[in-house]
Amino acid sequence: MNSNKAIKRIPVIIISGFLGSGKTTLLNHLLKHAPKSAVIINEFGATPIDQQLLRDHKVPMSVLAGGCLCCQIRGSLTPVLKNLRMAWDANVDKPFDRVIIETSGVANPEPVLDTLLRERWLSTRYHLQAVITTVSAIAGADALGRFTEAQAQLGWADTVVLTHSDLASPAQLAAISAWLDKLAPSASRLNVVQGAVTPELLLGLSKKIRRLGQILNDVEHRFNSISLQLDDPIAWPRLQIALEFLLNKYQQKLVRLKGVVFTPESPEPLLIQGVTHKLYPSVRLAVRSTDDGKGRLVFITAGDVTSLAEDLMAKLRS
Repeated sequence: MNSNKAIKRIPVIIISGFLGSGKTTLLNHLLKHAPKSAVIINEFGATPIDQQLLRDHKVPMSVLAGGCLCCQIRGSLTPVLKNLRMAWDANVDKPFDRVIIETSGVANPEPVLDTLLRERWLSTRYHLQAVITTVSAIAGADALGRFTEAQAQLGWADTVVLTHSDLASPAQLAAISAWLDKLAPSASRLNVVQGAVTPELLLGLSKKIRRLGQILNDVEHRFNSISLQLDDPIAWPRLQIALEFLLNKYQQKLVRLKGVVFTPESPEPLLIQGVTHKLYPSVRLAVRSTDDGKGRLVFITAGDVTSLAEDLMAKLRS
């Protein structure tokens, strides 16, 4: 074996962004145009939901749940990348052309970059192509003002994908633009609606050496995750009222909710998503053979909200 033979390095794209900013929607769109991608999804909380959005794609997928890549799950990333690379090396017909990592909405991407760049075995077999950060034009300024995690995500961006700009007011657009100028002054910017972007603009990116904004490195999580399982189908109007009640009652603490539930109205499961103050329109998902008929809801809170689950069940009973 020729030890001097150059090792082909697989490109890695990191998609970062705060809770509810549209990371998975963007990833879903990219995979329609780049099906030969391996995907690593990291979710904060014990019940993974995001892969449900990718059910139409037949791609190698790994889900890291229970934490985020910048804290307790961090040690899981290296073996996943090693296993992907060994599978790639073992196949003459390569199973994927790139790896896309979608980080948790509360993750600082810096430790992921550190893993890719500093671990020798990985750094000789992968190369970081770009960090893409999604930012909501509606909720982004509030998140950036409240959470250092959101600031770190924006500070490390090579490209910022601005979402929800079609729904934002002029004041909201001005506020988020000021944050981008401060934290990501050299990052390129794209306005995207419903994740629709010319794929070449993102898949063809190259890592830049750029001036960083004022990144706060003292990121310390203040988030909690609550997971609930609904064993029986529940009428959507009834559940909608209960969820809107929670978003109103815990306006400052409930920063994200998402779930897949089953209803008597249709065999197709219902995807539910919401952020601070707002419940998005629900979406029906295609039926899969692996569906078990059990609904799952995940709530991410800024701080401890011990009564949230009890409030939800009490509202459903009423």
